[in-house]
Amino acid sequence: MLQRSKTRTQQLSLGRRLLRDRVLLLFALPGTALIVAFHYLPLLGNVIAFKDYQPFLGIGGSDWVGWENFAVIFNGDPAFLRALKNTLILTSLQSVFVFPAPILLALLLNSLFSERIKRIAQSILYLPHFMSWVIVVALFQQMLGGSGLLNNYLRSHDLATLDIIGNSELFHVLLTSQIIWKDTGWATILFLAALSQIDSQLYEATSVDGASRMKQLWHVTLPGLRGIIILLFILRLGDSLTVGFEQIILQQAAVGRDISEVLDTYVYNNGVIAGAWGVAAAVGLVKGIVGVILVLAANKVAHIFGEQGVYSR
Repeated sequence: MLQRSKTRTQQLSLGRRLLRDRVLLLFALPGTALIVAFHYLPLLGNVIAFKDYQPFLGIGGSDWVGWENFAVIFNGDPAFLRALKNTLILTSLQSVFVFPAPILLALLLNSLFSERIKRIAQSILYLPHFMSWVIVVALFQQMLGGSGLLNNYLRSHDLATLDIIGNSELFHVLLTSQIIWKDTGWATILFLAALSQIDSQLYEATSVDGASRMKQLWHVTLPGLRGIIILLFILRLGDSLTVGFEQIILQQAAVGRDISEVLDTYVYNNGVIAGAWGVAAAVGLVKGIVGVILVLAANKVAHIFGEQGVYSR
């Protein structure tokens, strides 16, 4: 029956399918228009990566310079290499600590027996996600800064103060901690939804067989989450060179650019601030291409291991 329905659908002409799905297509039209206008059309602006772009001349009036803007990448410009190094450090920290955090939190919330307590905990944990980075950075400064709550408490008890905010050695750790605090609760939504789809009879069957909670976690829960984990990890790889522009630029002055400069802030400081639009566009273009390659490669690996990934074969 299913095969017959599929064959009938394949026999319909394109015009008939468009007519049949016209209501759905109309609903999708506004979202499609926004994506095209704000995501695909701006891609044409990448042409300035190959030009000596001058805003007062416009894209058409600026001179072509070929691959000259890419020299900072090919020749190993020290400022670019420093930004790349900091980006890779933050990417590694976020992959190791930030990505697994919502999985662990979802497992913890799912283990709560009281639905009321679970809903209250989720509401509290979701709240930081809706705060802007300006507020989050200000909160951390009020708590951990030189005149913050923690150091004022230590002074009042004649204890040594802690240099956290503005300490270049702790900057990467601080950024990672802020991301975990702000976004972990919200990121649990997908994992909690996946957990709710796992058949409870599987847990009952393993319990009858004498499996402990840890064995149920390993043999039932984690396999049930494997698909969504792989999907989100592939998407994270595509964004791996984007490590938080707004969060970093707000705190860059406190620690200096040597330790805080990443590819996104490098593009901003060289393009918007210094006026080297072509160089900034070249770095941004290469960054985007690397992200696409990582997604395609990771998706191919997912197919090899029998997972659907971002898209099926």
